[in-house]
Amino acid sequence: MSPSYVRSFSEGCLRPPTVIGQFHTLFFGSVRMFFLGVLGFAVYGNEALHFSCDPDKREVNLFCYNQFRPITPQVFWALQLVIVLVPGAFFHLYAACKSIKQEDNLQKSFYTGFYIFSVFLRIILEAVAFWLQTQLFGFKVNAIYMCDMGVLEKKFNVTRCMVPEHFEKTIFLIAMYTFTVITVFLCVAEIFEITCRRLGFLKTQ
Repeated sequence: MSPSYVRSFSEGCLRPPTVIGQFHTLFFGSVRMFFLGVLGFAVYGNEALHFSCDPDKREVNLFCYNQFRPITPQVFWALQLVIVLVPGAFFHLYAACKSIKQEDNLQKSFYTGFYIFSVFLRIILEAVAFWLQTQLFGFKVNAIYMCDMGVLEKKFNVTRCMVPEHFEKTIFLIAMYTFTVITVFLCVAEIFEITCRRLGFLKTQ
């Protein structure tokens, strides 16, 4: 791989062609990932160990925790971040293969349309992730979870389980919803910026 190709890739492709896109990259890459990686581990890291039910047996705790968390929030949000990055990654990969300069991304209709499509796809993926999060985790983590034990032990139909640090998890949950909303807002604003540049209302970078 030649040095000129590497320079073209780093200067012309990794940097989004809009101001809002660059801010989104900073917000997405820094704040959101830091929040999930550092604070997410602090809040959810030992959840399974402290999740306890009545009766407090290992098999009961594991069974009810798997019922309570079909997928752990950390895994879900990590998958969300990776999947949402895919549309932009495809655009940058295409731009790298075609040796498209950063300043040319908004000059040609095809490149502009391709980039807008990637932003629209990002919005759709964020919206789907938001809906899935509401179905999996809701908007509040309760202190008590009622576990259906009918499959494991016939004599225990429903048992009470204690969810550790439920208030902290609720705050974290709301924060992740907020990050998704902010990301969607930035994507919409980026499309608006691109439209304004194409119409000549804003000076092209």
